[in-house]
Amino acid sequence: MTVNDLLEKVNDFSGVVLSEPEREIQGVYIGDLLSWVMGKAQSGDAWITIMSNVNTLAVATLADTACIVLAEGVSLDDGVKETAEEKGINVISTSLSAYEAAVKLHQVL
Repeated sequence: MTVNDLLEKVNDFSGVVLSEPEREIQGVYIGDLLSWVMGKAQSGDAWITIMSNVNTLAVATLADTACIVLAEGVSLDDGVKETAEEKGINVISTSLSAYEAAVKLHQVL
């Protein structure tokens, strides 16, 4: 399933930055400790987090995640959003908790 497919199938998710909407989602990872995510997230994962700073973008790049899913209504400030666009990182937001977002992803993957 692509990032775009996810947005079409799950109304609870909305696109914030869609630099590569046809990127395939292969799995899901949940975590907020950036050093842990760097070592544990897999290439192609949808990464669910509440972290929204520029360091999150660096970790998403290093881990090669398909997208960042910002849970619990977290948003990006304009500078971080601009950097995500420049770096080609997909960012999705949801008001769901990390657990609820993971359940939704599991249901459609």
